[in-house]
Amino acid sequence: MLYGSYFAQALDRLHEERRYRVFADLERLAGRFPHAIWHSPQGARDVVIWCSNDYLGMGQHPKVVAAMVETAGRMGTGAGGTRNIAGNNHPLVELERELADLHRKDGALVFTSGYVSNQTGIATIARLIPNCLILSDALNHNSMIEGVRQAGTEKKIFRHNDMAHLEELLVAAGDRPKLIVFESLYSMDGDIAPVHMICDLAERYRAMTYCDEVHAVGMYGPRGGGICERDGALARVDVVEGTLAKAFGCLGGYITGSRELIDAVRSYAPGFIFTTALPPAICAAAAAAIRHLKTSNLERERHQDRAARTKVVLTTAGLPVMPSETHIVPVLVGNPEKCKAATDLLLERHGIYIQPINYPTVPRGLERLRITPSPYHEDALIDALAAALVDVWETLGLPLHSRAAAAE
Repeated sequence: MLYGSYFAQALDRLHEERRYRVFADLERLAGRFPHAIWHSPQGARDVVIWCSNDYLGMGQHPKVVAAMVETAGRMGTGAGGTRNIAGNNHPLVELERELADLHRKDGALVFTSGYVSNQTGIATIARLIPNCLILSDALNHNSMIEGVRQAGTEKKIFRHNDMAHLEELLVAAGDRPKLIVFESLYSMDGDIAPVHMICDLAERYRAMTYCDEVHAVGMYGPRGGGICERDGALARVDVVEGTLAKAFGCLGGYITGSRELIDAVRSYAPGFIFTTALPPAICAAAAAAIRHLKTSNLERERHQDRAARTKVVLTTAGLPVMPSETHIVPVLVGNPEKCKAATDLLLERHGIYIQPINYPTVPRGLERLRITPSPYHEDALIDALAAALVDVWETLGLPLHSRAAAAE
């Protein structure tokens, strides 16, 4: 058998479907974010990053860097194994305390990534509930979809943010145990879930709630507790899941909830039990970021200001900015080849790095650029982005709105 041909054919299919991914070789520069070095085929070149999920630039914050360096120097680089083997390193214990406090829950459990925390958390919780029915929002992230699939229980998909459809499914489910899984902030469109309405239905029909706050923790709420904190819903949501790799600028994922739920997941989840723990230095850095953002609103306020200005400037330039009520700035392209070509031109011609968003991340025909301004994107960078995008749109023959109409 020519096993290599199977892999070659699989890659050919991706090329034919315009879904083959190419990753830029980038070197982030602490103290100069969002500037970076692109190691291009022609050599090193300065570029500006416009699509980082390090939303607040905390990956370069002096407190976070200092905590990582000091802890690595004192405790070394690795965790020594799974917690089962090596025990809990103390910075990890402190990190879980910070997370439980952030979301006003009894306990927290840290995983190696936000993907794993969803995949393992949802699956384990549902498997521990006899005859559990999972009700999942249609636009949930792949990690949540995998968690639902691996649970092996019955599932129903409700239309995105459609409370009438969710209630219809809850009524049909009757008295059996139910788990509603949803995101607070959907990262491709930038829209927000009606958290209180979901909780109202959960209480009425006796369901549990599991909310993914990955794109909201650190960003919203007076202490960075996410949309649930901002909307005063923390006490109503049973499980809050989040990441340490976006607004907190580090690595890892977590769930928070009741003491019994957290202990049960800790005791039963294969994705937790059999995986090496996060190293102490990463835990210390993440805890430093969380502590800082619990008391500082400066980063959040500046970030919202930059996102708002970016939307206004791009819209005024006639670019097809999709509606978004959050910090996500999606710009519609609507064609996979031109979406990739647009990002190539931005990088090569203008020194601007934005990764194309194509199917299956978004539906076919809704290909887009997903722009994420940070507190460090100054006015001049926003203006240069708008000019570069207009140039690319004109080069590729993509439609622009008239500037007068856009200004209205």
